[in-house]
Amino acid sequence: MYLFAFLVSLGAGLSTCIGGIIPFFTKKTNVKFLSFALGLSAGVMVYISFMEMLAHSMSSLENVYSSRTAGLLSLLFFFIGIAVIALIDKLVPEDENPHEFGHEAKGLGKMGIMSALAIAIHNFPEGLASFMSALSDPVSGISIAVAVALHNIPEGITVSTPIYHESGSRRKAFLYTLVSGLAEPLGALFGFLFLRSIFSDTTFALVYALVAGIMVYLAFDELLPAAENYGHHHLVIYSVIAGMFLMGITLALLS
Repeated sequence: MYLFAFLVSLGAGLSTCIGGIIPFFTKKTNVKFLSFALGLSAGVMVYISFMEMLAHSMSSLENVYSSRTAGLLSLLFFFIGIAVIALIDKLVPEDENPHEFGHEAKGLGKMGIMSALAIAIHNFPEGLASFMSALSDPVSGISIAVAVALHNIPEGITVSTPIYHESGSRRKAFLYTLVSGLAEPLGALFGFLFLRSIFSDTTFALVYALVAGIMVYLAFDELLPAAENYGHHHLVIYSVIAGMFLMGITLALLS
């Protein structure tokens, strides 16, 4: 089960490389599809965080604590998860953060390298999220990994494009993209090594709430703004609803 969870996280991380090679073969990206895919991913993440992960955390903690205490603990760790990823986001300088839109790119190579670093920092907790989800429920884990993979593709484009256009080296552009993507399985590995010694149903429930908070923040801070940036508002709304619907149907049919 640990190997499966790690491979799920690895697959999500390596999807960054798909985005990394797109600039080598195309001059124009289908931004409408990209917008829809990002919105769909946000819908999947938000739905599964609230309806599956947070609910599972509360129900598991109720086996040990009262309903009120279980709810408060889940809520606490949910917001700790949000605080952790928000802090990571805050530590990345605004003008070098690929998730901050509207900044002027000065020096394509430097922008690409800084994007790779910023994305690697963001991918670390995403790897933990996909790993922990797959460890608890393979269906949820794969769904989250697909959602993460979809939004990793444009991140790969963000890293690869400026480096490739400045250096002309496909190898260099791909290498930086690969390194940023590998931060995700590293997050999974960290989760396994750190949590294995203290693993219990209670620990797992708390981490589940933590990861739910991380994913909600990622959906609101990264996926939705990126989707709006690439496409039209109503297309994004429809894709978010579609993501929620598909995730809900999948969980209902496979549970």
